Amino acid sequence: MITVTLLEIDGVKGFPCILACTLLLFTVHAVPDETSVVLANVSEATDVSSENPTIKIYKYRNPSGVQSYSDRAPMGVAYEMVQFSCFACSPHSKVDWFNTPLQLRSFEAAINIAAEKHRVDPALIRAVIHAESAFKPGARSRKGALGLMQLMPDTAKDMGVANPLVPEDNIQGGVRYLAWLLEENSGNVMLATAAYNAGPGAVKRHNGIPPYEETQIYVKRVKILHDRYKKALTKTFSGHWVSQDDLIRR
Repeated sequence: MITVTLLEIDGVKGFPCILACTLLLFTVHAVPDETSVVLANVSEATDVSSENPTIKIYKYRNPSGVQSYSDRAPMGVAYEMVQFSCFACSPHSKVDWFNTPLQLRSFEAAINIAAEKHRVDPALIRAVIHAESAFKPGARSRKGALGLMQLMPDTAKDMGVANPLVPEDNIQGGVRYLAWLLEENSGNVMLATAAYNAGPGAVKRHNGIPPYEETQIYVKRVKILHDRYKKALTKTFSGHWVSQDDLIRR
């Protein structure tokens, strides 16, 4: 289990979808500069720029050895500054989506609990988390989307999430929101994921997947990941979803 530690961060409205999608991790020990943390889904995919001040997230291990995240550089310990954007948003991404490694065990309990509670395919949940944050619980966008499923402050509040940087809470809120989008789109997964990226209003206005390049690419990549996760996961007699490899070992 990952414990998240952070100081107060002011919420900022809006959902940017940034074209640069490279995860940059590097170890630093000095006072941080003004580099930004960018990542996330968007409310309107036509807004691909940001005028907001840049924000950083720092990953480190606290004195007890627990991996933690903060919006301020920790004192007296080594840390990494995380800088990345929506993992599946860039049209120019060089990731091989048919072969990129899957995350079959990360946050397994939280995903299974949320999947059962909200009746959402756990393979789809993993695909969305993979596309949104590459399973990085400390992810934050320039406009304030937070955590594994990139929840905006208003969305997190509506979904009953007190702290979006707590992985279990973020997953519960994100899956609840995804379940609502599936219901709004009569179970159509591609429309629901388009709405997750571009906003439900955009899907309704265009009566389908919006004609935004990044959204169309996002939807295609989520589908690739969803199909791969469905093939890699299997349901046990106890009702839990596990990886095929884990089932064989059992």
